[in-house]
Amino acid sequence: MSEKVAGKTYDVQLLRRILVYMRPYRGIFVWSVILTLVMAAIAPLLPVLVEHTLDNYILQADYQGLSKMALLMLGLLLFQTIVRYFHTLLTNTLGQSVIRDLRSNVFKHILQLRLKYFDRTPLGRLITRTVSDLETISDIFSQGLIQIIGDILQLAVILGVMFYTDWRLTLIVLIPMPVMLVATYYFKEAMKASFQDVRTWVSRLNTFLQEHISGVAIIQYFGREKQEFDKFIPINAEHRNAHIRANWYFSIFFPVIEIIMAIALGLLVWYGSKSVLNETTSLGVVVAFIMYINMIFRPVRELIDKFNTLQMGMVGAERVFSVLDTDEKTENKGTLQPKNIEGKIEFSNVWFAYDEEKWVLKDISFTLEPGQTLALVGATGAGKSSVINILSRFYEINKGSIKVDGVDIREYELNYLHKSIATVHQDVFLFSDTVENNINLLDPSISREQIIEAAESIGADKFINRLPNGFDYQVQERGATLSSGQSQMVSFIRALVHQPKILVLDEATSSVDTETEELIQQAIEKLMENRSAIVIAHRLSTIQKADKIIVLDQGEIKEIGNHQELLKKDGYYKRLYDLQFNSLGI
Repeated sequence: MSEKVAGKTYDVQLLRRILVYMRPYRGIFVWSVILTLVMAAIAPLLPVLVEHTLDNYILQADYQGLSKMALLMLGLLLFQTIVRYFHTLLTNTLGQSVIRDLRSNVFKHILQLRLKYFDRTPLGRLITRTVSDLETISDIFSQGLIQIIGDILQLAVILGVMFYTDWRLTLIVLIPMPVMLVATYYFKEAMKASFQDVRTWVSRLNTFLQEHISGVAIIQYFGREKQEFDKFIPINAEHRNAHIRANWYFSIFFPVIEIIMAIALGLLVWYGSKSVLNETTSLGVVVAFIMYINMIFRPVRELIDKFNTLQMGMVGAERVFSVLDTDEKTENKGTLQPKNIEGKIEFSNVWFAYDEEKWVLKDISFTLEPGQTLALVGATGAGKSSVINILSRFYEINKGSIKVDGVDIREYELNYLHKSIATVHQDVFLFSDTVENNINLLDPSISREQIIEAAESIGADKFINRLPNGFDYQVQERGATLSSGQSQMVSFIRALVHQPKILVLDEATSSVDTETEELIQQAIEKLMENRSAIVIAHRLSTIQKADKIIVLDQGEIKEIGNHQELLKKDGYYKRLYDLQFNSLGI
């Protein structure tokens, strides 16, 4: 995904996509528009009342009429305040409601994307899309689109009243307007590029922070604090510079507008004073026009700010929709959900590559009968983890076929397939939640009793019961308050309670001590009965009882057989075995 996305202030198609999310809130939108029309209609009333009061009551010394007009103006101001309050409330409610729904869709879409997408997309960029970029879309409703419509209507109504009252004074006031429009155009174009830079550097800053805060332990282990901080300085500086450039344009534009307003006011006072002295207009009209100047220049000035808000919202929307338009979801055309899976696994001439032409698996073929255990061994990068990734359809194979119980895995409903295969990884991920919720993953069909029984079966209940609150202990992010062995055992219980038909252990015992490993091995032997299992292990002692062992090297199968058969072949497996056990002094 490209870091830069060209924003278009007037992209109608993009705006239509945003407005689709507004449909459930038509009522709020309609009332927002009605209140916008009301505010535009009543905007010129106060200057009209001031004009009438000055000409007919103050200059005539009519104190009784003056009191009535003062109360009328007070009532008008109160009414304007109430209308503006509800208008602000409704537009913000509309914006946040749209963002809530859109954010839900974005997060749901992200959860369904293939792992291949996350291999090349920084998480910080996705966080930016889901949080800050979406907030800019909210501003389209609360500070952008509806507000722009309101300001344009208000401007039209006020200009209409001004021309109706005195067309000569109106033309005098509008003399500097072309200069203002030219300045506005160049300001808008400059801000378009400026806002793009701001969003780009916000994304890069979030990506850097997410990555380095997640890896802070590695940074500290290797004493890289200064070097990584030095990398942060230029990113932070560019982020600052992007904001300064945006504010610099504002610092030029608004004083220019103030000067133009002052010129318009000076022309009005000059021409209006002559008109009053010549008795071709009244003092009240001149005073009203002084109020009108602020009322027509303020919306024009704020229109630019709101157009920039709309521009920023469009930039954010284009970035967000670029995620939603990512067509990298795993195809879920399968519908098969049998009541039971026996667990027969067949790989037939399977070729697989994460990147085209860089084959990770080459012509892999094997069969695992129901209830059997298959062990995969080989050097790092041999393709062991890739076998289980494609079995669960986290990645799609390039050639060949994979079948479970004689049926191509693409025929199975995807969620059903995932629930039928439980995987325990070497790198355990635990959520910031209780031990129980990390095990059942909020599945209401899994009871506390089932969790306790599974924990007891591998001896994990002892350490869990020693934790404060036991199964209700609040695990910190990524299991930081548990040892690696404890985290591994929690993930093992998680796999067991979901009752999978196929169990996958990806280096599942590599992070535990020998005593804990022995406990897990005892549980594995019992729980693998009548269940197909695929085990990846560097410790060959953990797989000696496997029904079938496959030796992989650079994505190819070099040997297949059980432990004794492979030792007799005196090949790859024998060399790995001798190397490992000789290093242990056995």
